[in-house]
Amino acid sequence: MQYRKFGRLNWKVSALGFGTMRLPVINNDSHKIDEREAIRMTRYAIDNGVNYVDTAYTYHGGNSEILVGKALKDGYRDRVRIATKLPVWSVESHKDMSEKLNEQLRKLDTDHIDFYLLHSMNLSYWKKMKKIDVFSWLEKEKGAGKISYIGFSFHDDFSIFKEMIDYYKWDFCQIQYNYVDTEYQAGRKGLLYAAERGLGVVIMEPLRGGALANLPLRVMKVLEDSGIKRSAVDWALSWLWNQPEVSVVLSGMSTFEQVEENIEIAKKGGINSFNEFELKVIEEASKSFFSALPIGCTGCEYCLPCTSDIEIPYIFQIYNQGEMFHKMEDARRRYKGLNIKADACTECGTCASRCPQNLSVPELLKKVHNELHEH
Repeated sequence: MQYRKFGRLNWKVSALGFGTMRLPVINNDSHKIDEREAIRMTRYAIDNGVNYVDTAYTYHGGNSEILVGKALKDGYRDRVRIATKLPVWSVESHKDMSEKLNEQLRKLDTDHIDFYLLHSMNLSYWKKMKKIDVFSWLEKEKGAGKISYIGFSFHDDFSIFKEMIDYYKWDFCQIQYNYVDTEYQAGRKGLLYAAERGLGVVIMEPLRGGALANLPLRVMKVLEDSGIKRSAVDWALSWLWNQPEVSVVLSGMSTFEQVEENIEIAKKGGINSFNEFELKVIEEASKSFFSALPIGCTGCEYCLPCTSDIEIPYIFQIYNQGEMFHKMEDARRRYKGLNIKADACTECGTCASRCPQNLSVPELLKKVHNELHEH
């Protein structure tokens, strides 16, 4: 495993971080983690050098933190730093925040959280956090030893990101960044801005919810025609590790094989390891990807639970795969098998307000239903 600077902190982080938003589950139920396999995966990663484990209050219906707590028993807690997040949308006061933090400490079975983030920050949540003075609360909990370092994860425009960075002396931040999202949200400008100010920069969605691992044929052809023997995952992760401003790349791994693969890639992916030709190949792949992607859903599940019990990310996945791989008949067959289809949407707008990608979810559900429903 390679290790990298984490901003101004006197600590080296593993190039690969273990993300726990997409752990293996039972019967396709995202709330039911396959604990035995997830613990095996987590411990294998740590045994092979990973020292950063990322979770959140809401992941896997609130069960991810519990799983992490179990995985880090038997001496594993002392070998890693834990990152978890305050669900800013569900708190209105310091009392609420303290209750959430104490609940997280119990679930994680630890007396302190190393890296604590304000979760999924955007302009609306930013205004709310300033109004209830989250900073004095964070400083108080830090002084009490419950939190070591303070940061935020981000889903909004660069101008909001810059304002947040300049407002408070954060230790680190977490941004969505990959070779197709260089100009989206914080983007590369945000990466550079945060790194220049001494923040550790954590990368989420390096594979864009798996889309960069299972590329459309036209994008895969761009990579293959380069003559360089490298998997789609290797291209995406190594491109990130090529950049010195990147501290750690979080991968939400769902299978043991993915853990093994990512660790092997992390062993060789280093700063400034890409040459000019490889960078041009990635640039062409990015252009080709955007021309092929129908709906920009990453499968993060922030839109869930839906008030009508629609499995929104799964429906978008069915549609995207049908379009991108020219298998619309297969997509229609899968859609037909769903108990609750997209036309159950009441257009309440809750999903759209939560979507980090700013998708017009109700409109897209209408579109998907019109194209997949057998009339």
